[in-house]
Amino acid sequence: MPEVEQTARDGAYIGFDFGEKNIGVAVGQRITATATRLETIRVVSNAAKWDAITRLVNEWRPVAFVVGLAYQLDGSENPITQPTLRFCRQLDGRYRLPVYTMDETLSTMESKEIFYQSRTRRSEKFIDFKDEFAAQLILQTWLRQPLPGGAGHV
Repeated sequence: MPEVEQTARDGAYIGFDFGEKNIGVAVGQRITATATRLETIRVVSNAAKWDAITRLVNEWRPVAFVVGLAYQLDGSENPITQPTLRFCRQLDGRYRLPVYTMDETLSTMESKEIFYQSRTRRSEKFIDFKDEFAAQLILQTWLRQPLPGGAGHV
């Protein structure tokens, strides 16, 4: 297997559940096809958003990004679909890494199940972690697919 393919397969991936107010972030890798929630970026300004993402990119050195892309149940676009695609193009332009999309239409319901199954303290509230749990689910689902995986490359 060529070295570039091995690196892409074995490196870290950062997953995003994009929102205009909050962005959930997770990190994962293909060896175990698992992802871990990292944090929720509160979007107080465009500069602060990109500063937080750059910090994560510098810390985790990902080989690619995976971004959840939401559609209506009938397959039509949500109001957030176009802003999410713009975010994907910006990730590509800023970091020059592959950006993959993953259908996240039902990720909130599934991430709620994961949260309640995995929480260790009863004081934790789903609303505080929902975006990063959704990012974890999006990324983990994508990682379990064969390379290049995902619904599409932006």
